[in-house]
Amino acid sequence: MNHSLEGRTVAVVISDITTPAISVTRHKTQQIQSGEGRESCDIPPEASTLQSSPFRETQLEEHSQHSGTTSTTPTFKEDVQAEEEESFHTQRLLISLLAGAMAGALAKTTIAPLDRTKINFQATKQTFSAHNAFVFVRECYQKEGLLSLWRGNSATMARIIPYAAIQFASHEQYKRMLRVDGPGNENKPYLRFVAGSMAGVTSQFLTYPLDMARARMAVTHRDTYASLRQVFTKILKNEGPLTLYRGLTPTLLGVIPYAGTSFGIYETLKKFHADYSHRDKPNPLERMMFGAVAGLVGQSSSYPLDIVRRRMQTATVTGNGNHYKTIMGTLLKVYREEGLHHGLYKGLSMNWIKGPIAVGISFTTFDTLKISLEQILLPR
Repeated sequence: MNHSLEGRTVAVVISDITTPAISVTRHKTQQIQSGEGRESCDIPPEASTLQSSPFRETQLEEHSQHSGTTSTTPTFKEDVQAEEEESFHTQRLLISLLAGAMAGALAKTTIAPLDRTKINFQATKQTFSAHNAFVFVRECYQKEGLLSLWRGNSATMARIIPYAAIQFASHEQYKRMLRVDGPGNENKPYLRFVAGSMAGVTSQFLTYPLDMARARMAVTHRDTYASLRQVFTKILKNEGPLTLYRGLTPTLLGVIPYAGTSFGIYETLKKFHADYSHRDKPNPLERMMFGAVAGLVGQSSSYPLDIVRRRMQTATVTGNGNHYKTIMGTLLKVYREEGLHHGLYKGLSMNWIKGPIAVGISFTTFDTLKISLEQILLPR
């Protein structure tokens, strides 16, 4: 019995090896004899031979029955499909990271002078007004040159590129995990808020020391911190590693409503647009408008916590190291000494200018690049 089974198995193997070769030889001979063109030889005849071999299928079935094994074809197909799906999602993740990084870099570079002006008033007790903001910009230009308005932008780029990449990519992943656009969830805007908040918390937590360095460079003279590396070196040497995370708690508390509102409003406006215009994708100008509205509402919703964050980040270099240690203590101190309008909401009008511009550019750039890269790189 065993010898018979082994003989059949050997026959199957020999058949698998020789049948395609013999078939190819016969096919080529017939083509030469009939005078067919060379191009017709490019079609592999072994494909049909392997697919239609009743003897081979019968022998394989008998072999699997005697050996106690089962066919692995379905499992193999499932494994291939799983690998292809995983590769597809990996490619989409990499595209989201790249598009997010470029979107954040472009948006922040555009508004860098406005950002530095805002941070300067946020971190000090100077009264904010359009006139005072203009005076600050003029003095920076006269004393240090035009490029001084972009001082700290290298630290901003070092932070915003990974920050925006992580934020946009993680937002896409959270949307997928929560099935934000899945069946039955189209009319649940709170899911969009949750996905945006989680993306904001993730990116802020992972890149916070870079935000600290950028704030320090924005409110100090070049002699204090000549480079991003020097910021970290001096902080670690003179103040300790925990200083790099000073102000993290109000930052996380502020990013929840900010990122949640921004992403939530933007995605909801896109959904309304698709429903009423019967177009799947808005054009770049419409995306810019949706992003501007999202940025305006999002920045206003968390602005006092942004003030707290800046005061805590820059307390040491502005001479207020002992005054801004806790969230509530900072909120109360700013409110008592400077009030609501000129204290906790100082510089908000500047944010109403730069916020919509930055968020509009960021969302529009991300969506446009993501769609373009997916069309180029992903298989159709």
